[in-house]
Amino acid sequence: MPEFLPYGRQSVSEEDIDAVVSVLRGDWLTTGPAVAKFEADLAEHTGGTPAVAVTSGTAALHVAYAAAGIGAGDEVVASPMTFVATAATAALHGAKVVFADVEPDTGNLSVDAAAAAITSRTKVVAAVDYAGHPAELDTLAKIAHDADALLLEDAAHSVGGSWQGRPVGSVADLTTFSFFPTKNLTTAEGGAVVTGSEELLQRAQAFRNHGLVRDKSRQRYPDEGAWHQEVHEFGLNYRLPDVLCALGSSQLTRLTEFKLRRAEIHARYNAALADVEGVLTPPRREGADPVWHLYPLRVLDGRRRALFEHLRGLGIGVQVNYIPAYWHPVFEDLGYRRGLCPNAEAYYEQELSLPLFPSLSDADVDRVIDGVRGFFGI
Repeated sequence: MPEFLPYGRQSVSEEDIDAVVSVLRGDWLTTGPAVAKFEADLAEHTGGTPAVAVTSGTAALHVAYAAAGIGAGDEVVASPMTFVATAATAALHGAKVVFADVEPDTGNLSVDAAAAAITSRTKVVAAVDYAGHPAELDTLAKIAHDADALLLEDAAHSVGGSWQGRPVGSVADLTTFSFFPTKNLTTAEGGAVVTGSEELLQRAQAFRNHGLVRDKSRQRYPDEGAWHQEVHEFGLNYRLPDVLCALGSSQLTRLTEFKLRRAEIHARYNAALADVEGVLTPPRREGADPVWHLYPLRVLDGRRRALFEHLRGLGIGVQVNYIPAYWHPVFEDLGYRRGLCPNAEAYYEQELSLPLFPSLSDADVDRVIDGVRGFFGI
């Protein structure tokens, strides 16, 4: 059998390795100059919007919700077509998660469903850029702001993309990124919160560092001495170390290259599978400039599992993204029930992620295509 082909894989160069080794040979391993550099480098891809580096995409969400000040009695309107962390981190702050359905073709949060889910208790609307395709950010921002709520963009899949000419990270009140190895760039583990609000930025910076306040102008007891630091609100240690930030800065120099190769692979799949009856290829909205993190093929007529097993049998590591968040038993135990978001559930029942990463060769892509077409007898 040919070598197993994963659905995602990091792309690490000798330059990346050299950047990490350089930090290891220096004086700083954590919270040093490489952190500030990575945050500045990342801001060059978000329209200049400042960034706060953290230890994972999940940490980024937890920090963003903390910056938004959500707590018990607040509601967060969220897409269910996402990894569970988008909702779990809101629930951990004590908020009630109100799941709103998705668009049936993109898997992104539906504007109409989100608007219908907003109440006087809504504090955040959390949209997910599913597969790397930006959500309807401008319209979602308007309906959130009309309700005196914030828009949070879970952009774990979409760093480097844009919506209506505006870079991801420059539209929502808070944007979160993930730099897991299979994402569009990696820091091994890592993430970031991006915001154009000075108040939200300060709150995010504080929460990722135990809530410590070192700025004398903001301290309650500033005359205690140069060593003095205070905690005004609880926080956690979500600091991303220099050694991983160095990797991130190096990876950012190739983000455009990664984006281009992902688009080429996506287009190759589209061209080869568009005529296959029984599947739907992913759409692209006008004004969207995605960074395709996933290739979400939709398999019709209840044949997704059979195709999954067929391709796995050929050594092709397809995946399914995602179980609707409220299907997890932790939400079931809180009273959420299946049937809540029909579009999301139908999307999940059809979705199959084909391998997609920058070092995937054309021959590998064709191997996947042949596997899919062969399953359908073509």
